[in-house]
Amino acid sequence: MTAGMVAPEWMHQQITADEYDSWSAEQCAGVEIVDGMVVVSPSASKRHNRLARILANALDAAAGPDWNADTAFDVRLQDVPLTNRRPHVVVYRAETIDITPTRPEHVLLVVEVVSPGSETTDRIVKVDQYAQAGIAFYWRIEQTANGVPLVYTYILDPASRSYRDAELFTGTIRTAAPFAVEIDLTAI
Repeated sequence: MTAGMVAPEWMHQQITADEYDSWSAEQCAGVEIVDGMVVVSPSASKRHNRLARILANALDAAAGPDWNADTAFDVRLQDVPLTNRRPHVVVYRAETIDITPTRPEHVLLVVEVVSPGSETTDRIVKVDQYAQAGIAFYWRIEQTANGVPLVYTYILDPASRSYRDAELFTGTIRTAAPFAVEIDLTAI
């Protein structure tokens, strides 16, 4: 922002779930709400978007009829203070496709693709938020200098509401949890 630019007033105040739900799709695009505060996300790179799409398509195909996998929509982690996260890929119950907002109990897996500027949020903050919300699986995709992604997978320990390390994949994901899937991420 330049010295002459002023952020809109709504960016300086906590908003409620009702206020956010009254916003248009255009107003909600590119933002997350954390503890009631608007957090603007920069546009993702083409590589980032392609990774998310390839993951979503493969997960959707492997998940079976009870689950859908889609990209970039709000998951309402809590109402007060409002926290909406927008994971890059979400695997959710197919029967909830028309229910808004999507709640953690609808979600099986969230995937975040780490970008410059989101490292701390994706590696530390979101991991804790998704675990506290009770989402069973979390995958974090790290983009490397050689172009071969690293995929860190985590599984929820429901007693402690924290994730434990599961598997680490380089380039190709081959796993049975949360369902059998093989995804080659080396051809991006």
